Amino acid sequence: MEKKIKVLFVCVHNSARSQMAEAFLNHLAGDRFEAQSAGLEPGTLNPLAVETMAEAGIDISGNQTKGVFDFFKSGAMFNYVVTVCDGANAERCPIFPGVTQRLHWSFADPSALEGTHEEKLAAVRRIRDEIKASVELFVEQTVG
Repeated sequence: MEKKIKVLFVCVHNSARSQMAEAFLNHLAGDRFEAQSAGLEPGTLNPLAVETMAEAGIDISGNQTKGVFDFFKSGAMFNYVVTVCDGANAERCPIFPGVTQRLHWSFADPSALEGTHEEKLAAVRRIRDEIKASVELFVEQTVG
């Protein structure tokens, strides 16, 4: 059996974007990939991310937020580290040893959204769908 391609998704708080990307990759291609996620400053799981992922049939409600520097200090190795935050925060991500390829996918920050609950929910749905499309393209380009 071939080894799975290891991917780490990183955002600021590991509360929404990286959690969604991890869940989609494991859900859509878990037979070929092993995805994890982490944050630069781990926070609390975003309830809107949990709600919109449940709408997509994926339960992330039991996930914990994790720190990227904990993975780094443990010597964890990844084939890909994908930052899913803005460019300035992506630059704060540590350089992992080995043959890690770094990718950057910029998505709006769900924690920075303003408006009513319904407006925020609609915006997080759009972010979720953008992340899913990026994950699907990544799988197609990586394993064909």
